Parts: sequence; C-alpha cells; structure tokens
Amino acid sequence: MSMILTRLHDDIGTIIMDNPERRNALSSKMVDEMLHALEVLEKGKARVIVIRAHAGAKVWSAGHDVNELPIAGRDPLAYSDPLVTVLRSIQASPLPVIAMIEGGVWGGACDLALSCDILIGSPTASITMTPAKIGVPYNASGILHFMGIMGVNIAKEMFFSAQSLTAERAEKLGILNHVVPADDMEKFTYELAGNIAKNSPLSIKVIKEQIRLLANAHPLSPHTFERVQGLRRLVYDSNDYAEGINAFLGKRPAVFQGE
Repeated sequence: MSMILTRLHDDIGTIIMDNPERRNALSSKMVDEMLHALEVLEKGKARVIVIRAHAGAKVWSAGHDVNELPIAGRDPLAYSDPLVTVLRSIQASPLPVIAMIEGGVWGGACDLALSCDILIGSPTASITMTPAKIGVPYNASGILHFMGIMGVNIAKEMFFSAQSLTAERAEKLGILNHVVPADDMEKFTYELAGNIAKNSPLSIKVIKEQIRLLANAHPLSPHTFERVQGLRRLVYDSNDYAEGINAFLGKRPAVFQGE
C-alpha cells in the first residue's frame, strides 16, 4: 500500500504523507516514496511543492521509524540513512518547498519540516525534538541545521528538554512563517504557493541555492569533525542507547544510567 499521495494542479505539486496508522513515521518505505514523488514533481511541471498530512491530522509526522534504528554500535543517523537522504533532497531541490503543518512534529520530522523553505502551521502545530528521550545522538549536520534556524540557546532547549514548542512560540522564534486557523490554512498555503509559482522559476532556483550554500558555510577542521564523530559514538555504543530503543519498542519509560 502506498504511503505517499502525489498531486499536481496549477503548477503546484503536493506530497501527502498517508500512513496515519503509524503517525506518518518516516520509514524507509515512506522515504523512498517521498523521494520518488520529489523526483517526479521536479521533472514535471511543478514550480512549487507543498508537503502535508491529511487535513485534521493530530500528528504531522512522528519522525524516524524507531523500529528501523540500528542496534547499539552502529551510527543511527549515518550519511546514507533514508531520513538523512530525504532531508538533503528537500534542501537541494530546485523548487521551493512549503511545509503545511497540522498537529505534532516529532524527532526527525522536525528536521524534515525545517528542511522546507517555508513553514505554515495551524494553532495545533507543535514541534518536539525527541532524540534525548530515546538516547539517540543526533548528527552534526542536523544540529548545525537547527542552530542556523533558531539559534544556539533555543536549539539547546529543544534537544535537552524534549518538550514541545507551541505554534505560537514557534512563530515568535521565526521557525514558523505563519500560524493560520485550521479552516483557513489550506486556502492560505495554496494562495502563497500560487504567488510563488507566478514568479521566475530560474531566479527562485538560483536564490534558493545561494541561500543554501551561504547558510551551510560552516567550516570544520578535520580534528573537530573527528571529535564530533567520536562524541556521537560514545552514545550509540552505550547501554543508554540500547535501553532507549528497547524501552520505546516495549512501550515503557526508559531508565537511563548515563553509561
């Protein structure tokens, strides 16, 4: 059964995450279908893409499918991980991508939403960064991404507390471009997409790529990179990592020992 629905109307492509039973968890199958949808829309007549869940969704996406995280001793967010791959694809897409968000956005889905160029949220939207709840060491590119968008201290609060940012606060922090009543959100989002679609696609493509390159201008020395990877390895080799995954799968609270 397909987990992604794709539509194209008036130069606006829509990617709908359609696996509500799993709260639109970003499984490898979901990601493969999303990558295919992106490719089809980019090669077709779309000039802008909207990524969304079905109207009224309580969870936009639950993030990385924890069932697919590797056992201890392996990097859970390696360069080739499906989630990391789709984040790069959205960021590098020549088309502007709008996230239309209702309900909760959890874990890696936060990175998916923030990889979009414009974020529109309903008042029910919330953003929760959950890796510390299950003992996962987030990757360096993801942390830099969060720092660049919301600043160091807000990124620390999100990662350390694993508490939700409400739509109202996310808008004040500049994470959400707009908060729109749920009944008006679809009309608002597609009117904005329509306005974008009327403009020069070449100009937008070049400006988007310039912004991406400039925002990613974070030089790291080889020593710093190796140090970051070593720090992450401490976590995914740990008892806490195994406990977090086992607790999640067993639907019980994790008991972390810090080792």
